[in-house]
Amino acid sequence: MENKNYQNFEKPDFVFEVSWEVVNKVGGINTVIVSKASKMVQNYGANYFLVGPYFKEKTIGQFEELQAPEYFLSAFEKLKQKGVKAYFGKWLIEGDPFVILLDFSGLMPYVNSIKKELWDFYQVDSLGASSDFDEPVVFSFAVGKLLEELNSLMPEKKMLSHFHEWLSGAAILYLKNKNVNIATVFTTHATVLGRSLAGANVDFYSRFDQIDPEQEARTHYVQHKFKVEKSAAQNADVFTTVSEITAIEAEHFLNRKPDFTLPNGIDVEKFPTIEEITKLHAIHRNRLREFLIYFFFPYYTFDIKQTLFYFLGARYEFHNKGIDIFIKSLAKLNQKMKSENSKKTIVAFFWVPTAVSGINKQLAKSREYFFDIMSSFEEVHDELDDALLYSLLLRDDAKVEDLFDESFMRTIHSQISKLKNSSSDSPLIATHDVLDPNDLILKTLKEYGLENKKEDRVKVVFYPIYSSGSDGVLNLEYYESIQGSHLGVFPSFYEPWGYTPLESAGLGVASVTTDLSGFGRYFKETTKGKEFPGVYIIDRFQRDDDKVVSDLFKVMYDYSKFSRRERVENKIAAYKLAEKADWKEFVKHYFSAHSEALKRRFK
Repeated sequence: MENKNYQNFEKPDFVFEVSWEVVNKVGGINTVIVSKASKMVQNYGANYFLVGPYFKEKTIGQFEELQAPEYFLSAFEKLKQKGVKAYFGKWLIEGDPFVILLDFSGLMPYVNSIKKELWDFYQVDSLGASSDFDEPVVFSFAVGKLLEELNSLMPEKKMLSHFHEWLSGAAILYLKNKNVNIATVFTTHATVLGRSLAGANVDFYSRFDQIDPEQEARTHYVQHKFKVEKSAAQNADVFTTVSEITAIEAEHFLNRKPDFTLPNGIDVEKFPTIEEITKLHAIHRNRLREFLIYFFFPYYTFDIKQTLFYFLGARYEFHNKGIDIFIKSLAKLNQKMKSENSKKTIVAFFWVPTAVSGINKQLAKSREYFFDIMSSFEEVHDELDDALLYSLLLRDDAKVEDLFDESFMRTIHSQISKLKNSSSDSPLIATHDVLDPNDLILKTLKEYGLENKKEDRVKVVFYPIYSSGSDGVLNLEYYESIQGSHLGVFPSFYEPWGYTPLESAGLGVASVTTDLSGFGRYFKETTKGKEFPGVYIIDRFQRDDDKVVSDLFKVMYDYSKFSRRERVENKIAAYKLAEKADWKEFVKHYFSAHSEALKRRFK
C-alpha cells in the first residue's frame, strides 16, 4: 500500500538505486540503504530495484534468487554476451526489495580499456591504481551497460538511477558518454578528499580557500577516486549530499553546490518503545556491572551502584572519530573528580575494533572465577530466598553468615579468594591482547594518566573487538552494550552524517556529538538552550582542540552530577529527537531529488 504522504512527487517508471554496498556489507551506506528500503518499496512498489555487485559468499542468507521479469530477460542475455551475468531476486531485509546483482568478473580483463576511456573523456588518472579502485570502476561500467540495454528496450519509459559514492559514480560517466536517456542522481556521503585530509589531521574547514583540490588529491594518492567523484557530481542531473557539513566541502572540492541534502534516518519502529527502554537499560547495565567485578575487583573495589558508563563506539580513526578528544577530556574529568574526592566512578568504554591475538589471559581467569561464584549462588537460590525471609522476620541484625551453612561459606570464601588473587599485575586497560605494541589508544591513555589506578575516579576499558552476543567477554550485542550505558560520546572531527548518536538516541541513551557531524549540525538548533537536550552538540567547526576538550569535559562532568531523574529526562529527550529522524520523514528528500532529476532530464 502506498503512503499518501509520498504521492505529491512525480514518479519515474523505473528506479534503480545503485551502490557497492547492496548485499555487500561494508560500511555506513549499507545501513542507509537497508534502513530505508521498505519506504522506497512503499512508494515505488515493484518498479524499484537495488543494484549491487555479485559476491557469492555475501549472498548467503541475504539474497533469494527469483525469475526475472520478462522485460528484463532480453537485456540480461545481451549483458551476458558482454561478459556480465545478472542475478535477479529479493534482498532479505525489511521491505523485500527487488535486487539485481552483477557478476562483473568477465569484464575485469578489460579494466585497462575502461580506465583508458575514463582518461580520454574525463582525465581520470588511474595509472597504478589497485583493486580497490579497479573493481568498483569495472562494476560501475557493468551497471552502465545494464541500464543502457534496459533503456534501449524500453525507450518510452522514464527511468531514473540513483548512484551512491564514487564507487558507483563511473556508471554516470558511462551513461553520459553513451548518451543514454536516463535521469541520474549522484550522492556523495563523504568526499574522497575530505576523508583523506581529515585522516591526515588537516583542518581543512579553516582553510578551504588555501587548498588546491587537484593538487591535494595527488599528494594523498587519491587523485583517481577524487576525479571519478568530481566528474560524477558534475555530470549527474541532480547532485546531493547527506548533510550540510558535507555540502560545504563538496562545493569547495567538487566544484558543484549540491541540489539537495538527503539526511540519513532510522526506522524508529525497529527500536524499543519508550516503555521498554528503562527495563532494557537495567538488564544490560547489570551485565556491565558484572563485567566490572571480574575486570577491576581482582585489583581493588569501588561502589558499582555509584558508577556511570560512558562509551565511544567507532572505526579506528583516531582523529576523525574524536578518540583523541575523548581521552583528553576524560583526563580532565578524572583530575576534577579526584580533587573533589568524588564518591562516583565513571567507566569509559572504547568499543573500537583493532587487531588482537585473543582475550587477555588474566581477564579470562578472573571471569571464570566470577562465574564459578555465580554458579554456586544459583545452586542455593531457592534456599537463599527462604533463609533471607526467615532471618528478616525473626531478627533485625541478621548477618550474611546466618543465611548459609558452614560448607557453603567455605566454598564461597575460597572462590572469592581466587577471584581477588587472580592477578598480581597492574590493572588491565584492554580486554584483549592488542597486537600493535605502539597502539595509539593505549599509548595516549597512558600519556594522559588514565591507567586504572585505584585512586582514579575515571576508569577506562579498551574493548578492541566487534561486540557480539558470543564474544567470550561481555557477550552483549553492540546495541545491548549501548542500552546498558548512560552516555555516548562521539566528538568527531570528520563525520558526514553520524549514525552512532542517532542510534543511541533511538535506544534511549543520551549522547554528545559535534557540529562537524551531519547529524549534530542538523539538530543543533533543535537542541539549543534545552536543559535536557538528549543529545549535546559541541561547537567544533573552525575551533581549536583545547576549546573542544574543555566543552566536552564540562558536558561529561555535568552529566556525572545528574540525578537519576535528570538522566531519565535526557533519555526521553534523546528518544523524541530520534523520532524526528525517522525515515518516514527523511525519505521525502529522496523523492524530491528524484522528481527534480526527472524534470531536468525529460523537460
